[in-house]
Amino acid sequence: MPGRRTPRRPAVRLRTAGLMTALAALLAPALTGCAGEAASATGSSTLKWTSSYFPAHWDPVVGGSGAQFRELALVYASLTRTDEKGNAVPDLARSWEYNSRGDEITFHLRSGLKFSDGEPVNGAAVKAAIERARKQKNSALFGDLTSIESVDAKGLDAVVHLSQVDYQIPQLFGQRVLQIASPKAAKSPARLDQGPVGAGPFTVTQLIPGTKAVLKKNPDYWDAENIHIDQVELTSAPDAATVISGLQTGVYNFADIEPSQASAAKKAGLDVFVQPGFNASNISLNINKKPFDNDKVVDAVRYAVDRQEFVDKLTFGYGETTDQPFPKGYVAYDPKSANAYPHDLAKARKLLAEAGYKAGDLKLDLVIPAEDPQAEIVQSQLAKAGITVDIKIDKNWATPFFAKDLTFSLYSTTGRDSAAQTLTAHFGPDGPLNLSSPYEPAGFEAAIAKVRETPLDSPEYTETLRAATRAGLESKALVFTYSQPNLIAKSRTVSGLPKNPAHIDWTGVTIGGAE
Repeated sequence: MPGRRTPRRPAVRLRTAGLMTALAALLAPALTGCAGEAASATGSSTLKWTSSYFPAHWDPVVGGSGAQFRELALVYASLTRTDEKGNAVPDLARSWEYNSRGDEITFHLRSGLKFSDGEPVNGAAVKAAIERARKQKNSALFGDLTSIESVDAKGLDAVVHLSQVDYQIPQLFGQRVLQIASPKAAKSPARLDQGPVGAGPFTVTQLIPGTKAVLKKNPDYWDAENIHIDQVELTSAPDAATVISGLQTGVYNFADIEPSQASAAKKAGLDVFVQPGFNASNISLNINKKPFDNDKVVDAVRYAVDRQEFVDKLTFGYGETTDQPFPKGYVAYDPKSANAYPHDLAKARKLLAEAGYKAGDLKLDLVIPAEDPQAEIVQSQLAKAGITVDIKIDKNWATPFFAKDLTFSLYSTTGRDSAAQTLTAHFGPDGPLNLSSPYEPAGFEAAIAKVRETPLDSPEYTETLRAATRAGLESKALVFTYSQPNLIAKSRTVSGLPKNPAHIDWTGVTIGGAE
């Protein structure tokens, strides 16, 4: 459904023959290039990126979700961005400050900036972007902006008035949530959706929806002197089996890959870049529907899950188990909550019996958007506990999921730069990843309010945040399974990338000649 978060792609991706044919036709000229070729006929440096996350939408209000925001960040800049430590640093905004109460924040924009259609980047543009994200009917972002009461535009300043004290706003207003489009272009969201107009490092010169985008360097980008890539050719990835060979032959020089492809990429002499992230996968339950309205059934599922099997079969040494919406080691990960429901089949069977179900009595439909090996693992594990699972593929899965009409599903998330937003997305009453909305665990609302009220540099911040995680994990709606980083295979002609968690930062990246 437009305006909602898309799940991270499954480890096995399917592509139709028609798409393969179209891509072959588009890329055939490039096949004549030598391995490692990085420059076009004109000598300019070209990034040839093939992505499994090719944007379905180029309107950042609609499509700024899942992992697609990384592609949209080629075109759109934000008020802030994230550094290698995960902190908010200036982007379109050169600085910001809160008032003494913490319920108002003023962003000061850089002077002289403009969107690629010539419109000025100013406070009015920020106001328009926030209001559109909050109010546009198909917005994917309105649930992330619940603290925003109103915005005033004063020249190059945008004054954001909050409904509560919230020190998470600079983290929130980065590339993941608030990519800013030209307000003039955004007056027609449908046109913007296929003709993006931003103030980012590149501008679109050609767009074939769902297949290919060609972009050129934006000379008016505020940090253009540190963008050394002249052109980007972004394509929708073909079948996984052909990506590595495409990188070897020079059809591509940059691709996101699955852990199963990493070994082949290394053997092919490619660089495998491990990008830290906030990724976590989960099993989603709707406690408003039978049988999950029975706490014993919920707990039976919790104990039936063997997280290590997900890691062993799906991550090829790159992942780890997690029972929280974050990887271990992240500031919001709560060690006190770890392993609250260890794998215990005997306990799972006992709970089902106490709930009135004999082995084989309980039959569930697991609804997912596409073939996914995670689903088969869930099916196998629950079968051992006496629950029969039928896997149902619904290509329109997003519609019932975000309408909270499904009973049982899977979801993977890329997380958010604001840990508080990640928590509310999963556990809040309006959380888009909470299949059991409007349910929220007792105590969560107060715990997350305390996080927002605590400055990020406060000595109490870490424990306050972990306490909110602890409160959220009382939810009966989610069973987390494993986490893995983002993996990228690239030609050695492409220089190293900054390790900004979950983001791809092109600052300083160069593309050389032959390897």
